[in-house]
Amino acid sequence: MKQLYLIRHAKSSWSDTSLDDFDRPLSGRGKRDAPLIGGRLARTGMEPQLFLASPAKRARKTAAAIAAEIGYPKQEIVLVDALYTFQVDGLLAVLRSIDEAVASLALVGHNEAISEAARWLTGEDISSVPTCGVVSLAVSSARWRDLAAGCGRVVFFDYPKRAGAGDSSA
Repeated sequence: MKQLYLIRHAKSSWSDTSLDDFDRPLSGRGKRDAPLIGGRLARTGMEPQLFLASPAKRARKTAAAIAAEIGYPKQEIVLVDALYTFQVDGLLAVLRSIDEAVASLALVGHNEAISEAARWLTGEDISSVPTCGVVSLAVSSARWRDLAAGCGRVVFFDYPKRAGAGDSSA
């Protein structure tokens, strides 16, 4: 059994239209939401053995904020170029390449890849993971390379604007 946390990066800023997509920073809301979600994850006892993130600025900053809240060393977050993708196949290729000794993995990436991966792995109707949303999965595959459709079960699905979780509006 493997544990997988699929995390969509926090809300990014579009205020500087001259920036390349890769370089877009977090918005004010994103800067508030990432530590908020990190705190919630800390309360669940989240302790990933490996933390991966897209190298895009907004994903790196989201991963760093969550890592700070859960006590994961920021310098140990692994930036994976292939996670700067919006396609599920690229994300699944990264997952299938993970060392089998890793039992618990956190991954910060981009939509639509995050939402599609959650749907494919669980077979559940997860329409769209909101910014800074987390889908925690228990994966029945003993090996990452054997990931298959429907091999995951949602443990929890959390996001900043979840009912009863407080206001995180912009």
